[in-house]
Amino acid sequence: MKRAQRACVITQILTENPNKDFPLGYFAEKFGCAKSSISEDLQIVREAAESTGLGYVETTSGARGGVRYVPYISAELAAPQLIKFSQELADPDRVLGSGFIYTTDLMSDPAFVTLAGRIFARHFAATDADMVVTVETKGIGVAMETARLLDMPLVVIRREAKVSEGSTISINYFSGSADRIQKMSLSKRAVKPGSKAIIIDDFMRGGGSVKGMEDMLREFDAKTAGVGVVIVAGHGEVKKIGSYFPIFHYDDTGSVCKVTANPDLLK
Repeated sequence: MKRAQRACVITQILTENPNKDFPLGYFAEKFGCAKSSISEDLQIVREAAESTGLGYVETTSGARGGVRYVPYISAELAAPQLIKFSQELADPDRVLGSGFIYTTDLMSDPAFVTLAGRIFARHFAATDADMVVTVETKGIGVAMETARLLDMPLVVIRREAKVSEGSTISINYFSGSADRIQKMSLSKRAVKPGSKAIIIDDFMRGGGSVKGMEDMLREFDAKTAGVGVVIVAGHGEVKKIGSYFPIFHYDDTGSVCKVTANPDLLK
């Protein structure tokens, strides 16, 4: 292959396997050329990735040496999409009352899921987490994309225990959205003791579901490395959890529905 062809194939391999280390020898053997040639190819790939604002190619240390593709989305690229989705979310027809809006269609929209996943992957890239955790059902898409981009497994907490998951641990938690006590369950095989997790939730009003997930992790002697929430309702109101990273803020005051993107994402 010519250098340009090799660069295209290397780009495809790296971007399809985000945050996964590839030794230079892997590419050298694949293309039948010297590691020095691969290093020059990678410089082309690195410059192309950075110029698009969609990630960067990082050199990995160690005896074998190698590279990985780290997903990223620049504020310049994210801003117009965030504004577009903010306007869609602010549509008065989405208002359901009691501080809720209809989001099912967007949580299943590949463009929306991809954007949210990239934002969370960028924000939590430096954490030492072992997995991504969410509770069924609407947040699964965003959580899955976040896990894929971070090269981590996804753990889904169930509302009800499933026979197919074997022995489970169940806890009760207070759901502000339902205004009642609810239950969540997780297989005993799903989480290793001492693990660290990134929690992803689709919509948060009081923070009851996220607190429930944190309590569940503690049952496994696991810790929370970070919390990402797609939409937070009642911006400025006291939540049941301390720290979290939102993408959108939603405020419903009377007949006015206001949705704004996290200002830190627009810088």
